[in-house]
Amino acid sequence: MSMEICTTMTRLGYGEEMRRWRVEKYREFDRLADTRSKSDAILITAGSKAEGLTCHLESDKDMLHVLKGVLCVEAGINLHTIQNDLDVFRMDTRVYPGHCRLLQERPAHIRFEQIHNSLCDNGYGAVLLSSSLFLDEFSALFTQSAEIVAHERAGPSTPATIYGILHVDRVIALRCHCPTILQRWAARPRHWPSPLIVQKVVSLGAYLTPVGFKGSNYKHMEWRMCFNTGETELVNNLNSTQTQVYVMLKMIVKDVLKPCKKEVTSYVIKNIVLWQAENNPQHNFYQRSFLYWLHDGLRALKTAIVTQQLSYYMIPERNLMAASGLQDKQQRKWVADITDMMDEGPRVILRLQRIRQAVIASPEPMLWFSKIRMELEMLEREKYIRAVQCSDEHDAIEQEIRRRQVEIMRDVAQRMLIDGSAVNDLNDIFFRILM
Repeated sequence: MSMEICTTMTRLGYGEEMRRWRVEKYREFDRLADTRSKSDAILITAGSKAEGLTCHLESDKDMLHVLKGVLCVEAGINLHTIQNDLDVFRMDTRVYPGHCRLLQERPAHIRFEQIHNSLCDNGYGAVLLSSSLFLDEFSALFTQSAEIVAHERAGPSTPATIYGILHVDRVIALRCHCPTILQRWAARPRHWPSPLIVQKVVSLGAYLTPVGFKGSNYKHMEWRMCFNTGETELVNNLNSTQTQVYVMLKMIVKDVLKPCKKEVTSYVIKNIVLWQAENNPQHNFYQRSFLYWLHDGLRALKTAIVTQQLSYYMIPERNLMAASGLQDKQQRKWVADITDMMDEGPRVILRLQRIRQAVIASPEPMLWFSKIRMELEMLEREKYIRAVQCSDEHDAIEQEIRRRQVEIMRDVAQRMLIDGSAVNDLNDIFFRILM
């Protein structure tokens, strides 16, 4: 049964080959965009898009905007080793684990006005950078237009919808140099990842995002440590069974538990899967063991909900379930739901609409849909890359991509007409396929 589920997941776009292709294309887009950009920030695609685990419109696109010219360092770093034109802040980590306050250490000759406006005197002669003021200042800079509609802020994120269909989560971040924290992570005994990947994660460094610990009275002055690029590297080094377990656990949270206030998030699932990978020999993760590891992941999720405790993979002292806002009634319901799912065995997958539809579909139409969906997504990603490479709207390559996309959508519309489902709007077909 595990083999059949993995095959279904591959046909739905969660296979190894498609995942690797997405990862490379998002990396290529980021490289090109950064090379051609005159912005004061480096744009980094993060989350499920950078991990290659979602289709074009399937989930939000997480975008990290890392300010150039600013560096935050942990205590003990020699400032003489840091180039003079950087705005330097010192991290005070005497707050909730995984967070810090930022003290002005060495102002740059030229600094962002928004940073200047976010500085506060702490009353003891030190100058602190306020995360809440920083977020207010920089959120106001995000472009808004008829095509881009901003939504209410969520933590450090400024969400928006582009053209009514593409949902993005934009986060302003600062570069963070914290070798002690990363070396502590690297020194842990582990089955996974390999020493080479561990050192690569360390070299990718960290970031600080403008959000404090929810339960802190001083959260407006606190910053959260993040390791987005390192975590992306880790997920990209999971094998196909591990990533498909990750995807299905996320589906279960979204489609079955349906949290309303982010009491349990996909980030919780990511950490469960990373701990699972670190604590078990890699050769134990193979297609026939898929259901075993799915069950193990559900057990870990249930434990996290019952105990309100899940250690952050990069900084175990930080509890990801702390101040989650989970109410007793909701907790009891989710524990019962997960217990039922664990008792169901393989049938648990039928709770997930996308999986259920793929299982009951006839093989030929399913294979046809899988093929055209992947081609349409690949064309769309190539179109984005081409748009960065060439600003000419009459570019022959981009026009050929658009021509092929229209051809595919007309084929779909024709097939739908034969099956008795008339849809005349090709854009609607395009959006539905890539969701």
